Parts: sequence; C-alpha cells; structure tokens
Amino acid sequence: MDLERPLYQNKKLSSNQSILLFIIAIFLFATTLRTPLTVVGPIIEFIRDDLSISNVLAGFLTTIPLLAFAIVSPFAARIARKLGMEWTLFYSVVLLCIGILFRSLGATSTLLIGTVLIGVAIAFGNVLIPSYFKLKYPLHIGLLTGIYSVSMNISAGLAAGFSHPIASSVGWEFALGFSLILGLLTLIIWVPILKDSKVEMKFAQTNAPKKQMWKSPLAWAIAAAMGFQSLIFYCSSAWLPDIFISQGMNAQRAGWMGSIMQLSQIPLTFIIPIIAGKLQSQRPIVVLFTVFYFIGFTGVLMEWTSLAVLWMVFLGFAGGASFGLVLMFFTLRTETAFEAADLSGFAQSIGYLIAAVGPVLFGFVHDVTNSWTMPIAIFLIVSGLLFVASFISAKKQYV
Repeated sequence: MDLERPLYQNKKLSSNQSILLFIIAIFLFATTLRTPLTVVGPIIEFIRDDLSISNVLAGFLTTIPLLAFAIVSPFAARIARKLGMEWTLFYSVVLLCIGILFRSLGATSTLLIGTVLIGVAIAFGNVLIPSYFKLKYPLHIGLLTGIYSVSMNISAGLAAGFSHPIASSVGWEFALGFSLILGLLTLIIWVPILKDSKVEMKFAQTNAPKKQMWKSPLAWAIAAAMGFQSLIFYCSSAWLPDIFISQGMNAQRAGWMGSIMQLSQIPLTFIIPIIAGKLQSQRPIVVLFTVFYFIGFTGVLMEWTSLAVLWMVFLGFAGGASFGLVLMFFTLRTETAFEAADLSGFAQSIGYLIAAVGPVLFGFVHDVTNSWTMPIAIFLIVSGLLFVASFISAKKQYV
C-alpha cells in the first residue's frame, strides 16, 4: 500500500495490564495540560497587585502559552518521529515541571520564563495525543478522547476553584506551584509506558505524496474552529472571575464560578467524541453548542449575576461539546494517524495564533472602556464565528 506504516515494539506487560496502565497514564497526563493554565484566572488580582503589572501584561500570562502552542505545534510530530511518541511526551512533562517551578519563584521575570516553558511543554501533548490514540487503539478513539477530555476538565475545574483559597492562605506562588504534584505523578506512571509496547514514529517511506495541510480549505476551517474554541476557553478562564467580581460577587465565589464552568464540561466532553465518531455529519452538535454559548454569554452580558451558576453550566456544556468535537476533527477528517498528527499540528498552530489575540485584547478593551460590556460582546461574536468554522468542518470529507 502507498501509506506510511508504524512499526511496533512488543515488550513485557500483558494486554489487559497495558490497557489499564495506558488509561491511567492518559488520565494523569491530561491533568497536566490545563491545570497550570486555569489556576491563573482566579488569582490574577494577587499576581497583578503584588508585581504591579497592568491588565494587558496580566493578559499575556494567558497569551504566552498560546503563542508557544502556535510556534511549537508544527514541530511536535517531527520531534516525535525522531525520539518516539512515548519519550517525546515524557520529556514534555519534565519540561512542564521545570516551567511550573520557575513560574512559582515570585518574580516577574521568572513568572514569564516559566510560563513560556509551560506553553512549550503543553504544546506537545495537545498535538500528539489525538494521533497517539489513532495509532495505539484505533477502534477506541472516541472513548479514549472522552476520557482524556474529562480528565482535563476535572483537573482544570478543581484547580480554578482551589487556586484562590490557596493564594489567600499561603500566597499566589504556591497557588501556581501546586500543579507540580500532578506533573511528578505523571512522570512516575509514565515510566512503565516507556517499557511497554511502543508506537515508534518511524515510517516506511513510500511514493505516497505528503499532504500539504495549508492547501486544504477544510484544514483551514478546522484550524479556525480550533482557534475560536480556544479563544473562548482561555479568555473565559482568565477574565470571567474578574467580570463577576465587577458585578458584585466576592472573589472566592467568582473563582468557584470558573470551577463550575470547567466541571460542567465533563459530561459532554466524554459523550460528544463517542457520538461524533458514529455520525456521518456532526452539524447537529455544532448547532447545540452554539445555542449553549449564546445563552451563557447573554446571561453574563445582561448581568443576571444571581443566575451565574446557570450561565456557567451552559458555558461548560458548550465548551465541553465544542472542545470534544474539535479534537475529533483531527481523526475524523484524516485517513491515517500520520495525517491526523500533521492536521493536529497545523490546526493547533494556526488556531492558537488566533486564540493568543484573545486574552490581551480583552484586557486592552477593558482598560480602554473601563467596562466589561465590550469584552463580553466579543465572546458572542466569536461564538458566531466558531459556529461557521465548525459547521464547515462537520461535513464528512477529508483534508
């Protein structure tokens, strides 16, 4: 066949042991991909006041990882082909732990350096995990994607809720640093993965031409969907606590609103990938999450703060469905795992460039207008753009 083939190495563990170990490892790995980022929003006031930084620079704490995602994503698959998938993911967690340590040292310079390292590290997991599922367990992509997504949302939600109490008690440095525990646990459980049956990203060279993702309109639509979905997620994580505080909510409760939004993503992040894998067209899912986004952001815009929990649940449902679907696009719209890795790298590079604009833009618009009305209106506009890009991507076709 004119398709590239992966080479496998068989090692010690039995099949059942390998599968259980793999699920545990993926669960832990997923917890490291959002927790270091979602802890920032609820404690941004502590960081901003202690280091005397502006809202624009505070927004950069969320933007820097997104820029790192955009820059690193196209190279992740190439590095995995040289080092092996499992070793590349292992080294990315090592780099993540180093970044968390740097970020927690209490100075502006180390805060920024650590944030860059965290962004570079997370980029590898973002790009490689979807194609890893397609390579290792191709018949269970939807289930594994669901477990992976749920793990991210559970850890992200709990981190958003607990970061403010930790910062209030022992300082924002500790609040930023506690996710190091998850990184270290991931490294420990990942060691047996390195010894188990491995997916070697070495390919038998054939005459099959490599697809140029940048020439595919569908790849650009998926990249746009990735970007708009990510912009909404990172901007809401960074700024919704501040928005609720401005509407009269106390800081600790505002932090838990972010946690409720994250945890509300869990049901749909698990179910949507499974459903999406069975549908010929995923457009009904696109309509569903768009309605949820508009309900949630309209409630926030109208300052119906007494119903804030309801708006966070709607936004959580929307975020879970949109994130789960975009992840599935990488595998549903490609014919091989290697194309999935290339599409994932391309879409995440372009997508995170789009998303990187968001947090700084929101901070800038807020500083200029001294109001959250325009930033919240931007949420509604981006939700509409996400609908268009996702609706195009949801039709059954291949890049």
